[in-house]
Amino acid sequence: MTEIALDVSGFVSALKVMAERDLRIAATWALNDTAKEASDHIRDRMTVVFDRPTTFTENAFYVKKARVDDLTAAVMERPTRASRDYLKVEEAGGPRRPTGFEGQMQRALAYDGLISAVIPADEARLDAYGNWSVGERNQVMSALKIQRDYAANATARSTLSGRKRKRSTYFVPQSGLYPGIYRKDASGNIGIVAILTDKVPRYAPRLGFHAEAMAVFEARLQGHLSRTLSQVFYKRLG
Repeated sequence: MTEIALDVSGFVSALKVMAERDLRIAATWALNDTAKEASDHIRDRMTVVFDRPTTFTENAFYVKKARVDDLTAAVMERPTRASRDYLKVEEAGGPRRPTGFEGQMQRALAYDGLISAVIPADEARLDAYGNWSVGERNQVMSALKIQRDYAANATARSTLSGRKRKRSTYFVPQSGLYPGIYRKDASGNIGIVAILTDKVPRYAPRLGFHAEAMAVFEARLQGHLSRTLSQVFYKRLG
């Protein structure tokens, strides 16, 4: 019978030197790769469950990487987003807090009714993401004098335009019209740009951050760990 002798000494040596640090290195790589995939998945999901999410929203999360001495990787909300609760409401559902603009309206507008929310209406000027444009909101704040320095919102261009022609004006009627913010253009046409409501907006859960991230973790971590263990092993094998 023909015998084949295999030299496995290199294999055995590699096993011996695969100490705990090697295992932790492999685990670190696997955790970070899995967390990156979870973060990318959540970003992709936003384009499905949200209508034209802004870049600010799409970049709401980042990966806090694991280290050899700390085998914890996390997908976390950036501090600049965490100070706002809109993503938390989209995750858990329920009422949302007033925006900064709504808070200023509540505090400073001469209005007899209760303002819980300001909702853009049909005549509102929208930006590329379908949100009420910052430019028109600034014009509203200037016209209604609800900022300490409301005149500062008028740009040099709009001021120059006002010298050449009569600009649109904004007002909030106390009676006779539906509660809201109205725009009156140079021709005297009136349109509602925002609705003032005493009802607090409520949202149903939509984002699914925790469930979706956990699904990626369960589906991908084992495969990544098998790959990174092999990488570390063959690196030792030389």
